Amino acid sequence: MATVTAVCISPKKGTEKVNVKHGTLIENWGLKDDAHAGNWHRQISLLSADKVEEFNKKGANVTDGAFGENLLVDGIDFAKLPVGTCLRCGDAVLEITQIGKECHHDCAIRQRVGDCIMPKQGVFAKVLRGGEISVGMQMHIAYKVAIITLSDKGSMGEREDISGKKIAELLPQNYAPAVYKLLPDDRALLESTLINLCDNEHCDLILTTGGTGFSPRDITPEATLAVADRNAFGIAEAIRAESMKITKRAMLSRGVSVIRGNTLIINLAGSPKAVTESMAVFMDTISHGLNLLHNTDGECAVYN
Repeated sequence: MATVTAVCISPKKGTEKVNVKHGTLIENWGLKDDAHAGNWHRQISLLSADKVEEFNKKGANVTDGAFGENLLVDGIDFAKLPVGTCLRCGDAVLEITQIGKECHHDCAIRQRVGDCIMPKQGVFAKVLRGGEISVGMQMHIAYKVAIITLSDKGSMGEREDISGKKIAELLPQNYAPAVYKLLPDDRALLESTLINLCDNEHCDLILTTGGTGFSPRDITPEATLAVADRNAFGIAEAIRAESMKITKRAMLSRGVSVIRGNTLIINLAGSPKAVTESMAVFMDTISHGLNLLHNTDGECAVYN
């Protein structure tokens, strides 16, 4: 478990940041009122609190924000995490985009101590989902999740997507809802979207909702199977088995579960009730499978 120990901002670039203890993370921007926020890949800077503590033992005596970090966190060794790692803190979701940064030659800390930890220990992230952040809040390394809702009316703005929102609400803390898509029932578009989310966005888990019935426009299972490398029959079978205890109409659901590369894709039905019932079946179990996909099970899996 990791804890935020400082939330720092500075009104101007080139100045040390100050611990204001609370801030607002703005999607695709950064910390509100911070000079380094913007539409770029280094929206947030983070440092591990223990690394600063070690540095201070050398006589540096630096204060929170002195390295230009926005967030100081105790309990995570950020420098050991790969680019693309998602971090969740409350409602907010960050994605690491860069490890380290060349220290300015006129860095005040380097001039005083002869060293600086930012080049090796500092990491940078973009804000995928905004939210409030305060000292004392817990931060989790999380699976990167994409949510896709298939709905012709929803994609045209004629219907609110309640099911997609329900999925995001039901995700545990170690799952980060990083990508959201609202698409029409278009097989080619869904296939290309799934391929991009797996191969380029490197999502750990994709949950789709809608398009799993008998209607001629229900193409979600076909598109999902078309992009699959391997099947994961058991998850879809378990969902149908549990749903059959509630209604026999569950046998009419054609949802599938598959693997593409290191990504697990699971089809859910289109109603909020069905989403809730289905996620209750597998959410407490699939982390083992996701860890196996990443070769982390049996070791110190970062997501647990």
